[in-house]
Amino acid sequence: MAKQNVAEQFVDILTRAGVERLYGVVGDSLNPVVDAVRRHSGIEWVHVRHEETAAFAAGAEAQITGKLTACAGSCGPGNLHLINGLYDAHRSMAPVLALASQIPSSEIGLGFFQETHPDQLFRECSHYSELISSPKQMPRLLQTAIQHAVGQGGVSVVSLPGDIADEPAPQGAAETALVTSRPTVRPGDEEIDRLVRMIDDADKVTLFCGSGTAGAHAEVMEFAGKLKAPVGHALRGKEFIQYDNPYDVGMSGLLGYGAAYEATHECDLLLLIGTDFPYNAFLPDDVKIAQIDVRPEHLGRRSKLDLAVWGDARETLRCLIPRVKEKKNRRFLDRMLKKHADALEGVVKAYTRKVDKHVPIHPEYVAALLDEMADDDAVFTVDTGMCNVWAARYISPNGRRRIIGSFSHGSMANALPMAIGAQFTDRRRQVVSMSGDGGFTMLMGDFLTLVQHDLPVKIVLFNNSSLGMVELEMLVAGLPSHGVANKNPDFAAVAEACGAFGVRVEKPKDLAGALKAAFKHKGPALVDVVTDPNALSIPPKISADMVTGFALSASKIVLDGGVGRMLQMARSNLRNVPRP
Repeated sequence: MAKQNVAEQFVDILTRAGVERLYGVVGDSLNPVVDAVRRHSGIEWVHVRHEETAAFAAGAEAQITGKLTACAGSCGPGNLHLINGLYDAHRSMAPVLALASQIPSSEIGLGFFQETHPDQLFRECSHYSELISSPKQMPRLLQTAIQHAVGQGGVSVVSLPGDIADEPAPQGAAETALVTSRPTVRPGDEEIDRLVRMIDDADKVTLFCGSGTAGAHAEVMEFAGKLKAPVGHALRGKEFIQYDNPYDVGMSGLLGYGAAYEATHECDLLLLIGTDFPYNAFLPDDVKIAQIDVRPEHLGRRSKLDLAVWGDARETLRCLIPRVKEKKNRRFLDRMLKKHADALEGVVKAYTRKVDKHVPIHPEYVAALLDEMADDDAVFTVDTGMCNVWAARYISPNGRRRIIGSFSHGSMANALPMAIGAQFTDRRRQVVSMSGDGGFTMLMGDFLTLVQHDLPVKIVLFNNSSLGMVELEMLVAGLPSHGVANKNPDFAAVAEACGAFGVRVEKPKDLAGALKAAFKHKGPALVDVVTDPNALSIPPKISADMVTGFALSASKIVLDGGVGRMLQMARSNLRNVPRP
């Protein structure tokens, strides 16, 4: 057997850890690794146009599959471009291994061409970031990096000088076992006992759920039913908890809707389950709060806790369900369900008035129609900004659909690159990028990546020629909007020039046909929808000091728009839940 070099050993270990793709842009210091990928049958090099896209794509693939993914950047500027996507993956707890190739090892520290220190630069957005300075560190250093990424949920970065990558790998390197999945964590008996007592002593309990409830839908529903508890959710918890939920009272936060805010403030005990909801201005300070989270560093960092419980959401609920006393009084639950339905009845009027005739097109109408026409197992990738609003209010989860975005990091330009990673996991699955014109144009070069790899991603472009969310922030702060206007081309024509399907929609009556044609097209497609930049209105009593970086200090609904099928769900819950 021919002797391996370090790059070949590196690629071998990645494939044994389950990595199927390496997203990146080639460069001289990366050449040994890229060549090793070329000659390895178990892994694919995915050529993108910008390394930021590579990191976003890897993070999205990890969120869809739950498995380790990888991206790479060449020395200096190349790997620096990874940083924004890596921040997003790390804050989304997506297991990603980033290869930051480095200048020749003999030149490190001497101000060489393109010199940076990636092992230091990436420490804030990773669990592990180290430099391989000798072939003898392989494979132990890479194995350690993989186990940090998988075991702790997030990013690991390995810096590898190109000359070391080309050196012979050490002989007799053991093929040690690799950690490729995380265990479940059960709380201690003492914490379970204390939480059971708190629940039994409370008359009114509310559950507020985040992405940590993934895989625990059945347990949350059984638990809520036993406690007669309203269930609210954060944006990242929407896809896992809103569907088939007779206890749903909506979402809290600046983009929220319904009665989630009231339910969390009017209870005796608030249970935060699998959520690191960052906006503490929406959380109460005068009710008892217990928090369940698998990551102990999340416990108590948003609100003062009466009990912190370190454990996996599903395992913890399985411990609690047989032990808590069933509550008979459902008056609190029914009152919150009624408030939820009433709140949606009020806000939905802005959406229903002549929306199918309004020009420019209401973005609410676009999102509602998209929700109806998309596949039941579609993956939606969502740009930060107003697209977050439309996804939060209109895309209906069902247990099979996925909705991912830069919900924790809040980066622009995430939807297109995330769609690339999502589509690579399954070319037959429908992937829809809900892109704003600001976010799309920031990384528009990677539309060519869709064409080059013939990825059938469908981009629905909400084109209001504005950085809409930033404009809203300015208006709420009492500032005149400035620097938010975009002078845009005909994006459909751009798509056609790139070799993809493109269609521009300016009238509501043409929208359904355009979406149908795009979804039917076998390759990449873009639907450029000219939407109303004035679709949002601000209630007159919102003062400037109420908003600081999305931290609203009251339960007001700032964004006045519809809520799609959620009103129907709320009405159904009122009809179907029996009264005492």
